[in-house]
Amino acid sequence: MVPQTGLRGGGVVVATAGASGAGKDTLIAAARRHFAGNNWVVFPQRIVTRDALPASEPHASASVAEFDAIEAAGAFAVSWRAHGHGYGIPTSMDDDLGRGCVAVINVSRQVIDQLRQRYRRVQVVFVTAEPAVVEARLRARGRESDGEIKRRLARAGALARPSPPVTVIDNSGVLSDAAEAFIGVISSFAPARNSEAGG
Repeated sequence: MVPQTGLRGGGVVVATAGASGAGKDTLIAAARRHFAGNNWVVFPQRIVTRDALPASEPHASASVAEFDAIEAAGAFAVSWRAHGHGYGIPTSMDDDLGRGCVAVINVSRQVIDQLRQRYRRVQVVFVTAEPAVVEARLRARGRESDGEIKRRLARAGALARPSPPVTVIDNSGVLSDAAEAFIGVISSFAPARNSEAGG
């Protein structure tokens, strides 16, 4: 069951968390393709203080000053800092949730409690992968130095599973298996019909 805590929205937040390299963006991209045309499933765009890369999450980029101004204005549903960057989910997600949509977001584990306090319905998905798999993915994307990769791996090893209720997906193996499990979580809350949300 999705916890009925918090105050806002009649929809469901699917909060996707896990270590860098576990494959959160890849699973979200697979879900985005699967639910294309289904207006009841939305993928709010994160704002991040680094440039977007073609092979990475299609986030919106902001300077540190721009990010701080958005945060100070209260225009983030949740925001956090990690790996030297700022990350935020805009409050525009509240409109989608108010219409009963399923909002799929990529978040840090550190803001899950904030989400549970803010929204009525939050389903946490914790994505994991074997350390060797995570290291290979981090090296393949070419975004971090050796030192940064080592720090990320150490942080991943110390990353505790979020408190229940939570669905854990092991993304060490075949992508299609993990994607099927992830899409299954979303589908359990999403209306099957492809119609305008709220219509």
